[in-house]
Amino acid sequence: MSSSVERPWFKSSYSSGAGGECVEIAAHPTTIRIRDSKNPQGPQLAVTPGAWATFTTYAAR
Repeated sequence: MSSSVERPWFKSSYSSGAGGECVEIAAHPTTIRIRDSKNPQGPQLAVTPGAWATFTTYAAR
């Protein structure tokens, strides 16, 4: 996914920094991009902000 404006990536707050599994997200008003922090050049998942909100609400339960 390319964009004329590169968004910063944010690592999960659950990341320990010890090489464990975690994800990073890059937020934009119309798309939330998600990637594996250990493979930043690998595949990315793009979802709508509404879908991301639904997922994070579900995951927090």
